[in-house]
Amino acid sequence: MPRSVSYKDDLLDDLRNDDVFSEAYLSAAMADSREAFLVALRDVAEARLGGIANLAEEANVNRETLYRTLSVAGNPRFSTLESVLGALGMNLTVKLKAPAGSRPARRRKRG
Repeated sequence: MPRSVSYKDDLLDDLRNDDVFSEAYLSAAMADSREAFLVALRDVAEARLGGIANLAEEANVNRETLYRTLSVAGNPRFSTLESVLGALGMNLTVKLKAPAGSRPARRRKRG
């Protein structure tokens, strides 16, 4: 009987080898909660760069600060998130939220 792959190993493999999956993983985590997003960032850092220490070096952020920042209780600054995401080859984007059943937002007429 073949050995099974652990969930974590399979997740890290997907995050390492599939950019679209990594993007969707972080987006879903962000939609869930701040804490879930920070855990997801740690997972992506582990998969793509080998962990927080390497991420800190790539993002030019103090390693101890980054560990605290990406903890469940962390509260990252925008500049830190920007550096971390940049080191991972990603950026932050903003989209309008559309409540279920609502009609699309209208464009505002200019002058």
